[in-house]
Amino acid sequence: MSAVWDRLRQGLARTRERLWTPLEGTSSQVDADDLDTLEAMLLSADVGLEVCQEFLTPLRERARKDGLTFDGLQTHLVDAVERMLEGAERALPLPQPDTRPQVLLFVGVNGSGKTSTVAKVGKALAGEGQRVLLAAADTFRAAAIEQLTGLAELAGLDLIAQKPGADPGAVAHDAVERGRTRGYDAVLIDTAGRLQTKRPLMEELGKVRRVVERLQGRPPDERLLVVDASAGQNAVSQAHLFDQAVGVTGLAITKLDGTAKGGAILPIWRQLRIPILWVGVGEGLEDIETFRVTAFAQALVGREG
Repeated sequence: MSAVWDRLRQGLARTRERLWTPLEGTSSQVDADDLDTLEAMLLSADVGLEVCQEFLTPLRERARKDGLTFDGLQTHLVDAVERMLEGAERALPLPQPDTRPQVLLFVGVNGSGKTSTVAKVGKALAGEGQRVLLAAADTFRAAAIEQLTGLAELAGLDLIAQKPGADPGAVAHDAVERGRTRGYDAVLIDTAGRLQTKRPLMEELGKVRRVVERLQGRPPDERLLVVDASAGQNAVSQAHLFDQAVGVTGLAITKLDGTAKGGAILPIWRQLRIPILWVGVGEGLEDIETFRVTAFAQALVGREG
């Protein structure tokens, strides 16, 4: 299909291997035992019981009545994934001259890959010709400031940062103000990878949101929750709590290459109905892709259209 499909295919290799390796050597006709094996593998890939049953119920009936080939099984699964993810794909709108800068606020729990996602998205936007400014508003950890500083340098992006312990709202204020006065197209704000159960820290996020709103006359244009693909059902509880703090508008799902549970995207979308803007497929600054339903479905199943 494209370079996007190739990169997704590589990123989803562990998930795909978990799905299909137990069926290697299957005859051209798929039987009930094969479908039981696939059910176990789908569950281990974290697609969830409800999703799994939705996939397999019509397949069992088809196999019983008319027979089912292995190729037919894969084709059906691609179609089923596409139907289930209908509406999940949304591109980031282009910044408009009269509303620049576009402000993207990134939130998420510790270890989700949030800071690296900020840099990856910034580099991708810069590659599209946008002038990008990063803001290191995770001031609770000196390491977070150092990490974003290093990534900004590698990506060739401008950065606003203050000393550890500084007010995150002040960092956001300085970044948005610079973005407004110096002609930036996008300001990307990194925030502390806070535990979603820590009420004072969640309230701090709300403060950052209000700082942006006072300057821009509107909330951050995107409030993006960064979710580790292996989080599974935890992603749902994370999203609900972060949504209360900032009003989440989109997801960035990371570390698809590091888990065999890439199928978790399905129940995450099914339960949250929050659009997915990006998926991370590696550790490099280029290893992020705009989420495309068809490319994801084909890469997950391993069948290029």
